[in-house]
Amino acid sequence: MTTQAEIDAFLAPKRFAFVGVSRDSGHFSRVVFREFRKNGFDAIPVRPDAVEIEGVRSYGTLREIEPPAECVLVMLPHDAIAGAAAACIGAGVKRVWFYRGAGGLDDNAIEKCRAHRISVIAGECPMMFLPNTGWVHRFHGWLRKISGTYPATSRAPRPIP
Repeated sequence: MTTQAEIDAFLAPKRFAFVGVSRDSGHFSRVVFREFRKNGFDAIPVRPDAVEIEGVRSYGTLREIEPPAECVLVMLPHDAIAGAAAACIGAGVKRVWFYRGAGGLDDNAIEKCRAHRISVIAGECPMMFLPNTGWVHRFHGWLRKISGTYPATSRAPRPIP
């Protein structure tokens, strides 16, 4: 389970690569991209078939980004997640966030990232964690808090084997 500390660590640098941002300006990934940019984040689009997204240079691969991005938000369909995980591993990424809303959870890809010491946030909606996001996302976060499914503020100690 993801903790609030892991989410805070991902968001702290305010700079991340965004793999899977759509060329379609009405797509939800573009809404997420715009919200992060509006909140002062340096979201760097990675899309091989685009020169720019929302006026921001788009990169063909994670390895092309200079200086390298240590954090990556992935909003891709399920069948593309293994490739994105491999790209994160190959680029030396330290943190990756797989957004479930795009169908982006693949247990094998998540475990491969963790095996390469990449911190993984799996399935959380990034919009719930932005300070100035819309009421729908704040309400979603509130519902998760009262239901007990919101990320914990700390991790319970691991049992000693």
